[in-house]
Amino acid sequence: MSSTEVQPKSGRRREGRKRGGDAPKGIDQLAWKQPRRHLKPVDLISRDQLQAIHAASLKVLEDLGLEIVNDEACSILKSAGASIDGHHVRIGREIVEQGLRTVPDQFTFHARNPEHSLIIGGDHVAFAPVGGPPNCSDMDRGRRPGTFEDAQNFIRLSQYFNAIHLAGGISVDALDIHASVRHLHVARAKAKLSDKPVFASSTGRKRLFDGIECARISRGIDFDQMEREPSVFTVINTNSPLKIDEFMAMGIIEMARLNQICCVTPFTLAGAMAPVTMAGALVQQNAEALAGMALGQLVRPGAPFIYGGFTSNVDMKSGAPAFGTPEYMKACMVGGQLTRLYNVPYRTSSTNAANTVDAQAAYETVFSFWGAIMGGGHLIMHSAGWMEGGLVAGYEKFALDVDLVQMVTEFLEPLEMSDDALGLDAIREVGPGGHFFGCQHTLARYSNAFYAPLISDWRNFEQWQAAGSPDAMGKANAVWKQALADFRDPAMDPAIAEELDAFVDRRIAEGGQPTDF
Repeated sequence: MSSTEVQPKSGRRREGRKRGGDAPKGIDQLAWKQPRRHLKPVDLISRDQLQAIHAASLKVLEDLGLEIVNDEACSILKSAGASIDGHHVRIGREIVEQGLRTVPDQFTFHARNPEHSLIIGGDHVAFAPVGGPPNCSDMDRGRRPGTFEDAQNFIRLSQYFNAIHLAGGISVDALDIHASVRHLHVARAKAKLSDKPVFASSTGRKRLFDGIECARISRGIDFDQMEREPSVFTVINTNSPLKIDEFMAMGIIEMARLNQICCVTPFTLAGAMAPVTMAGALVQQNAEALAGMALGQLVRPGAPFIYGGFTSNVDMKSGAPAFGTPEYMKACMVGGQLTRLYNVPYRTSSTNAANTVDAQAAYETVFSFWGAIMGGGHLIMHSAGWMEGGLVAGYEKFALDVDLVQMVTEFLEPLEMSDDALGLDAIREVGPGGHFFGCQHTLARYSNAFYAPLISDWRNFEQWQAAGSPDAMGKANAVWKQALADFRDPAMDPAIAEELDAFVDRRIAEGGQPTDF
């Protein structure tokens, strides 16, 4: 399997932005960097059990097959030896194995700002913000349908916080703009408000190509360079169980042709769209993901691909999706084992099913995040702002999650083990019964010795009470508001901005992506 090696970005440990006059100094946050995993992912099941899931997945594809509602996809697979009956496709293991021989184990995801380009794969980790909810919420205005201004605000927050590595998809839908042209307004906003890697939707051919073209223009490159340098990604959600619709199959094909990044993510909820057992749900997830991988590699061997895992369970009392569950954590970890077996990059997510920012939202997010990290996730979606099982993007939740992402980023840093870090001189200086507050070792290191949280309050009760007894929600509300107040548009060449405006305005005038409403 091929690999493109690049060097990770570096930066100071912490960074406060300086401003002149009476302007605020900005939120003290971690410097931009892409974390690397310096610990081994967890192998939850044995090698034999992993092979059993792999073998069962191949049997599903060979014997049962799946429905692919796209004539071109069926033709491509038929030419490779798949059995086709209308849109019912049975894919032999030799097609899957051939795809696994050519799919890259890692690649570079190029951003408008080269300093924000990412490595996807290997021991690198990237955190993406919430994507997809139709609603948003905050303490001041409550739960409500998303607007274009909300969509722009989440782009700004994703750009502002260094711990978030991608501009994201549509973090909340701009429901005040017609669906036919909504993607164009959001793509232009994303190109101007963020210089981090971007997403394009595959829910329509014109939507996809509009997103790709906005990404190309914003980088100021030609088509040949973009083909050499993957600059946009899309997520392909299969219609579980065992179905890929017309536009999703189109997205796999066209992204592969253009050498852009395709993340195939089955939505396998155990008990609803997949077997009620987690092993059975993982078999189905794996079969659907491998089918998408095989199709993309047939179109263009070596095209960048990400294996997406999103298996969880439903509440069997209500039928509602559940996230951050023990089952979700296990699925994250086994999904990671499968991708290590295949040596392909792995997408997973940080999720929860809470209806408000409460203890449930916190512990379910931490559980799912821990499953994603210990499962070996390379691209962790929905890392900031996800609520209600994906129905709501929360402003306060975004700020709280940034603090969590920063903590995880610091956790992933290797333990310093230099002679100075071992502290023998400090121990000798202080001696028995003393304290280390004033020793030279502490004075030289105290300002950056430990992680300083955005939200967590570590003062004792009396100090906390004297400060007005602030709670996490109130602090999170202040943090996201300050981030938006401090936000400045990233620099863009005026000629590029003009070209981008001309393209988007023309496509809006043409009607964008036709819809039936």
